[in-house]
Amino acid sequence: MLKKFLQAFRPSGAPGLPDPDAELALGALLVRVAQSDRAYQFEEIRLIDRILARLYGHDAIEAAMVRATCEKLHSAAPETDTFAKLIRETTVIEDRLAALDALWEVLLADGIEHEGEIRIIAEACKAMGLSEIDNSRARDKARDKLAAQGTPLSAKAEPATQEE
Repeated sequence: MLKKFLQAFRPSGAPGLPDPDAELALGALLVRVAQSDRAYQFEEIRLIDRILARLYGHDAIEAAMVRATCEKLHSAAPETDTFAKLIRETTVIEDRLAALDALWEVLLADGIEHEGEIRIIAEACKAMGLSEIDNSRARDKARDKLAAQGTPLSAKAEPATQEE
């Protein structure tokens, strides 16, 4: 069913994309968060690669190749909950919580919490069957991790500058 849904959004004649699994779904969500502020920065790309390597045991080249596929999947499927539901249906709670942690890491990579990014994560959190408490814990965990790395964080979210 998901394959048919994704095919409906692919341009005709486009090379086929793989059927998404939990890894590709998470990667597409990470890309979606990173691109949602219209500033897909090198730091975010590098972080996505590191997250994919950490969670799925890839080396740097494999992680970059997976991310490139995820970028294409993100473009092919406009609904955030499509990927989040796939994660919910195919992974255990610990993996869904790790996915939420990863989404917050990418959101905070540039040090600014944009409203559009926060909205995407909230939708994904709900579609993955996670609570607002889980979401708050993941945000705090990502903030603490980035603060320990010396990444400056904005104290408040900036208004979204685009339609989501």
